[in-house]
Order: sequence, then C-alpha cells, then structure tokens
Amino acid sequence: MINVSKIKKGIVLDHIEAGRAHVLYKALELDKVTDAVVLMQNIFSTSMGKKDLIKIETDYNLDFTVLGLIAPHTTVNFIEDGERVKKIRMELPEVVEDVLTCKNPRCITNSEREIPGHKFFLYNRDKKEYKCEYCDTVTTYGE
Repeated sequence: MINVSKIKKGIVLDHIEAGRAHVLYKALELDKVTDAVVLMQNIFSTSMGKKDLIKIETDYNLDFTVLGLIAPHTTVNFIEDGERVKKIRMELPEVVEDVLTCKNPRCITNSEREIPGHKFFLYNRDKKEYKCEYCDTVTTYGE
C-alpha cells in the first residue's frame, strides 16, 4: 500500500474519476507549480472503487470552471496547518467562458480570434455538452 504523508498547507483534489488526474494536471497547468505536486492514480475508494487524487503543497489559484468542466464530482479540500479548513464539491458549470472552442468551422469565433468572453451554456448535463452562444453548435470539453 502506498502512503503519502499529509500536507501542511495547500490543496487536495479528491474523488477524481480514475484515470482523469493527468487531464486535470495539464488543464490546470500544475506543471507551472514550483512546489510539490503529487498525482496519484487508481487509489482504492469505498465509494468509487478506484479514484485519482492530486495534492498541491502550496496556495494555488485554481480555475474552478476548468475543474468543474473536466471533473465535476471532484472534492476540493483546502489545507492549513495540516488540517482541512474548507471543502468544496465541484459540479458542472452552467456557463463556460474562454475555455471551450466551437467545433463549427464556420462559427465567427473560429475566424475572429479576438472575440473576448466567448461563452458556452450547459446544454446536456448527463453528456457534459455545451452550446456555443453564437452558432448554437453543441460541443464537449476535449473535442
């Protein structure tokens, strides 16, 4: 059994769907963190069977929109002095801004790259689908 020590200060992303921690690591740009970041995959979980976990041993400005989009069932635990001081359960965001790209090649957002605040609105929660505010094309993260 692997044992990773408790962190004194930082953030623990728990209950990540097994095999998805590396996607979160990249999307949240955790490679830019200069302090310790621990990514654990396929950990036994009584509620999930297997899960992933990320420990960030520093204060880090998480992008909660990206986190909710990629891993909507993740629990975010804020740690100070070795104890959890705050816990947030993520869910799919209703609106996603400047994160997704429209897959419609004729959408104005693909020819006019300077459009700030490009929004997508949650269309189908079960399929994690979002609709482009300009052309109504439906897309999901990673398409």
